[in-house]
Amino acid sequence: AERPETHNLTFWSVSFVLLCLWRFSYAQYEHLGYLPGYQDPAQDLYTVPELPKDTPRIQLRLAGEKRKHNEGRVEVFYEGEWGTVCDDDFTIHAAQVVCRELGYFEAVSWFPSSKYGKGEGRIWFDNVHCTGNERSLAQCESNGIGVSDCKHTEDVGVVCSDKRIPGFKFVNTLTNNINSLNIQVEDVRIRPILSSYRKRIPVTEGYVEVKDGGKWKQICDDEWIQMNSRVICGMFGFPGDKRYNTRVYKMFARRRKPTYWDYSINCTGNEAHLSSCKLGHMLSIKANSTCEQGSPVVVSCVPGRAFAPTPMEGYKKAFRQEQPLVRLRGGAVVGEGRVEVLKNGEWGTICDDNWNLVAATVVCRELGFGSAKEALSGGQLGQGMGPVHMNEVKCSGFEKSVTECPFSMDKDSEGCSHEEDAGVRCNVPAMGFQQRLRLSGGRNPFEGRVEVLMERNGSLVWGTVCGEGWGTMEAMVVCRQLGLGFASHAFQETWIWPGAVNADSVVMRGVRCAGTEMSLSHCLHHGEYLSCPKGGGRFAAGVSCSETAPDLVLNPQFVEQTTYLEDRPMFMLQCAYEENCLGSTSSSTPGNSYRRLLRFSSQIHNNGQSDFKPKASRESWVWHDCHRHYHSMEVFTHYDLLSNNGTKVAEGHKASFCLEDSECDEGIEKRYECANFGEQGITVGCWDTYRHDIDCQWVDITDVKPGDYIFQIVINPNYEVAESDYTNNIVKCRCRYDGHRIWMYNCHIGGSFSAETEDTFPGLINNQVTHR
Repeated sequence: AERPETHNLTFWSVSFVLLCLWRFSYAQYEHLGYLPGYQDPAQDLYTVPELPKDTPRIQLRLAGEKRKHNEGRVEVFYEGEWGTVCDDDFTIHAAQVVCRELGYFEAVSWFPSSKYGKGEGRIWFDNVHCTGNERSLAQCESNGIGVSDCKHTEDVGVVCSDKRIPGFKFVNTLTNNINSLNIQVEDVRIRPILSSYRKRIPVTEGYVEVKDGGKWKQICDDEWIQMNSRVICGMFGFPGDKRYNTRVYKMFARRRKPTYWDYSINCTGNEAHLSSCKLGHMLSIKANSTCEQGSPVVVSCVPGRAFAPTPMEGYKKAFRQEQPLVRLRGGAVVGEGRVEVLKNGEWGTICDDNWNLVAATVVCRELGFGSAKEALSGGQLGQGMGPVHMNEVKCSGFEKSVTECPFSMDKDSEGCSHEEDAGVRCNVPAMGFQQRLRLSGGRNPFEGRVEVLMERNGSLVWGTVCGEGWGTMEAMVVCRQLGLGFASHAFQETWIWPGAVNADSVVMRGVRCAGTEMSLSHCLHHGEYLSCPKGGGRFAAGVSCSETAPDLVLNPQFVEQTTYLEDRPMFMLQCAYEENCLGSTSSSTPGNSYRRLLRFSSQIHNNGQSDFKPKASRESWVWHDCHRHYHSMEVFTHYDLLSNNGTKVAEGHKASFCLEDSECDEGIEKRYECANFGEQGITVGCWDTYRHDIDCQWVDITDVKPGDYIFQIVINPNYEVAESDYTNNIVKCRCRYDGHRIWMYNCHIGGSFSAETEDTFPGLINNQVTHR
C-alpha cells in the first residue's frame, strides 16, 4: 500500500524537554520553562523497545481541540491511514501505554466521548484491554485492528504528564517510500550568523538548525515557506517574522559549507509549535551537501515591544499593539495570565468552553509574545470580576486580535461563570535574565539570599543586595526573574541562609520596584558608589517564592448599597480616637458634640490561588486594650474622600483586627475564624465582611463641605502581603454630599473600565502600580 509523504512531527517535542532539562544554562531556551524535578539525563536513558515481528507497526499522535501539546484525541497511523481509538473498555492502563509510547513519563487521565472533537477515518482499535506494561498499544488485547462497531462520537482522548522520558527520541519505524526511515531529532535552535546579531539579546535572526544524531544541521530552503518561519518565530517567543538580506547569507553559505538535514517541513502557519507540523519528503541532497537551488533556511523574527531594545538599529519595526483590547492578569511570569478583553468600555473575561491552543496563540501574538505553550481553563490563574464577554471562541489562528474571532453571544444560557475563566501561557523570548540572579543558602530552590551578577572594575562578580528598604514588590521581581512564581515573603535580614562567602559584598542598594519588571536590574537602584548601613552578609536581602498567591478583590456594589451617614457623639468614639480613625479636628471636639461619619460595609473576596494570611505571625499580633482584640495587620485598608481634582479632603483607615471567612462559595469550607485567638486569613473562594456598624469602618466627614467627591478604598495598601494582582485592590465611587444626605454611585474596581473612563477620575491611584 502507498504511504503518505508527510508524518506528524511528534519527535520535535523532545527538543523542548532536552533543551530545558539538560541545557538549562543556555539562555536562548529558558523561555520553554519546564518544571523542576526531571530526572538527570545520565540516569535511566530511554532505549527503543524491540517489538515482536508479528506486532502491527503503528504510529501515535495526540490531535483535536486541545489546550496543551501533551493532551488530545488518540490517533493511530496504520496501513497509510490515520484513525482513532474507541472509548469502549478503555482504562488508565491503556492511557499509560499511549503516553509512554509517545515519550511521556506517565498518563494523568483519559476522556471518553470525543472530548477533543470527533476524528475522521477508520477506528483502528475497539475494546482495548491493556495491563499498562505493554510497549505499544498494538500489543494490547482488542477486537482486532480495524474491527469496531463504534462511531467517532466515542473517540478516546488522553492527558499525559508534562514530564517526558529522559532520552526519549521519536523513532519512525514505519516503512514507506523513504527506505529505512529512522529520524532522531533532538534539538532545534536559531543560530545567529551575522556579527551584528551574535551579541544581540534576544536572538532574532539566523540559521534554523536541528540537532540530528548529535550534530547541528541546517535545513535546505528549496521548499521552505513563510508559514514555517511564522511557526519557528512563535516557538521562540516572537509574534511574527520579517524579510532579511538574502544576499549576505548566500555569500556566507558559499564561504562556509553547510551540513544539511535530509528532510523538509510543511507547516500551515497556525501551529503552536513544530510538533504539530508535518514532515515533508526526503530532499535531493547532492554529495557535496549543498542545496540544488537554495541555501540554508534563515528566519528573521520580529520581537514584541517589551523585548525590543529601542536604541538598536533594526528594531524600528518592532511589534506594536494597535489598540489595547486584550490584557493578561494574575500570572506569575511575563506572558501568562487570565485573558481579559475590553468591550463597550468595560474589561471582562473569556469563558473556557472550546478554548484551545489556536485561540490562545492569537492572544499571545496579539500581546507581542510568541505562540501559546498552554491554553488554561477553569480559572487556573484566578477568577476575574465583571462580565464574561466571550464564550466558545473559534479562531482560525490568523486573526490580529482574539476579539476578531467568532464566538457565542448566548453566554448566559451556557451558564458561564468566573470559575471558567480562560488563561494562557505564552512562549517568550529568552533574555538571559535568569543567569544574572540566584538564590543562595535556602533550604529549597524557592528561597534564599538574593545574589546578583554585576560588573565591578571591568569584571562580573556575584554580590548581595542591601536589605534596607527591601519589600514585597522587589521580591516579586526576583521570583519572576527566576521563574519561581510569586513572592511569598521579603526578608531584610538573611542570617538563617548562609550564602556564598565570596558573594557577601553589597553590589546593589536602594532598589525600588513597581513589581512588574522582568529583571531586578530594571528597577530603580543606586549607582556604583554604594553605602549600606548594616553591610551585606547576614543583612542582605532575601526572598521566598511560591507558585501561587492570593488575590483580594473588593465588591464595589456592596459598598454602594450600604453607604449612609451617622452623627455619633464624641463620648462614644474614644476607642476610635485612640486608633486615629477620626478627623484631625476631633482632638478639640467636646465630648458632648458629634462627628459626622460616612459609613459603609466592605466585602473582600479572595479570588486568587492560595489563602490570604497576615504577614505577621500570631505571636507578634498587637493587642488593643480599648477594643479588646488583636491586630494582625496595622493597616489593612485606606479610605479616602477626594475632590474632583484629586485632592484628599478626608481619610480613614482600617486595621485588620479580624481576618476571617465570613462566607464562602458553595462547596468550600471556612478555615479561618477569629474567635478564641484563632488563625486569621481568607480562604480561596471565601470573603471577609466588615460590617458598617463596627468601629473605624467609616470616613470622618465632619469638616467636609457639601459638593461632588470621589470615594476611594485601597486594600493591602502597603503591599505587606504578596498578591497575584494588585491592580484590582482599588475601588472608586462617585459621591454627592448635600450637607444632610449622601449618594454613592458608579462604584467600580480600578482598571475595570477603559482608560477613557478612568480618566474621568482625576488624581486617583490608577490601575498601574507605580514606583514607590
